[in-house]
Amino acid sequence: MKDIIKSFDNLPWIVKLILALPGIDIVWGIYRLIKGLDKNNGLLVLAGIIWIFTGWAILWIIDLYTVIMHNKITVLAN
Repeated sequence: MKDIIKSFDNLPWIVKLILALPGIDIVWGIYRLIKGLDKNNGLLVLAGIIWIFTGWAILWIIDLYTVIMHNKITVLAN
């Protein structure tokens, strides 16, 4: 799982931006879910599940903002 997380973290900025758009943002929910499972963080797993179901509608705005401003996706814990 660490390879998947690292590959997502190393994506080019434009790809991260595209993946943060509405409808496609489900990818970042899956990323949070995988990262939570890898770190054994229940809160991050829950955030990933919520992001998968509601990210396409509302939460994509947060991902878009953080990619534009910080070139990374906000997670609850490192």
